[in-house]
This record gives sequence, C-alpha cells and structure tokens, in this order.
Amino acid sequence: MIRVAIAEDHQSLIDGINLLLKYEQDISIIGMVNDGEALVDLVKLKEPHVVLTDIKMPKMDGITACKYILKEKPHTKVIAFSMFDDQGAVRDMIAAGAKGYLLKNSPLEDVLTAIKEVYQGATYYDKSIEVEAVNNPDNHAPKKSVLSKSEREILRLIGEGKSSSEIAEIRFNSVSTIEKHRKNMIRKLGLSGKGELLRYAIETKYNFES
Repeated sequence: MIRVAIAEDHQSLIDGINLLLKYEQDISIIGMVNDGEALVDLVKLKEPHVVLTDIKMPKMDGITACKYILKEKPHTKVIAFSMFDDQGAVRDMIAAGAKGYLLKNSPLEDVLTAIKEVYQGATYYDKSIEVEAVNNPDNHAPKKSVLSKSEREILRLIGEGKSSSEIAEIRFNSVSTIEKHRKNMIRKLGLSGKGELLRYAIETKYNFES
C-alpha cells in the first residue's frame, strides 16, 4: 500500500485528486493539508511514502517543505505539483530532493502514474518539461532557455495577435493562468509591459526553439 500525503492550497484540486485516488486498491491517502508547515507536521506524524506538494503555499513554500521533510524523513519521495513549468522552479525542487514534477493542467491520470513510478524508485517529469534544459542550463542560449516550453508557445500565440482569452481556449487553460504566464515572461525578459511583450514576440519571429 502506497501511503500518500497531499499539500495544496486549492481545496477543489485536492478534492479532484482525492476522487481519482480513493478507489485505487494500492494507494491510501493518509492526509491532505493546505500549507507547507502543516505538510511537514503531517509527514512527521504519519510518515507517508509519497508526498504530492504545491510549490507556492501559505506559511512555507514547497521547496522549503521538501528540504525539511527529507532532512527528517530521507526515504520520503516528494513530487512537486505546480502551475508553472519554469526551469528555475523545477531546478530548485530537484535540488531540494524532489523525484518528480507535475503541472496542474496535466491529466489527473498522470498524477497516478507519477506516484506509482516515483514510489518504485524512478523519477517522473511532466511531458511539457524540458528535463535536459533543466539539468544542463549552460548548454542552452540565454534568450532561448529563459522561457519555458509553455511560455514560448504562449509567446508565439501573442505574436500572432491572440488575446489571453483566445490563448486560454487554445491551450485549455484558464485566462488567469495565461495572465500569470504573461507576467512571468515580462519579468524574465526584463520588459515593462504587455506592449513590449507583443513587440518582442513579433521581432523574434517566434524563433523560440531550444
């Protein structure tokens, strides 16, 4: 029986994962919490085999929580569960000891696969994450590696004149998710606003291959 703990500050997402896993005969959810400090306490108390944790949470982020957990319970397997495929976040979670990284817009069935594979000693990364770029950042040109695969795709659509709502529909995301990606890209590229982001997309002619 694989004992699983979940840390996520959006209760609806916790409910969805719980619904997916509750009928799995070889998986038992031993606790669900909404912040990093509660996760650390839960792991100490109930010793799950696998932890599925968000990165951005109240009180303590997932990266810090991962470090605390593996210091106290080094055999615990941690899987990050995040909205963003930012290479820096992936790299930080791997450095903290995480064995997997999933995006929240991935199919819930992938959560089940990740839990089972990580429990068995493998690593598991979301299909949209460029693991080679994460592990070997020096092998990629700065302007090409600064944006994640999802961000480059969104930037291409921005360059085509698509609005956030149109991009959200194309990518099956929420509009708020696309807006967060826009803000991240503006920050990463050192731009001052949406107008400069559009100009950057047009001037680079969508040449965002890694």
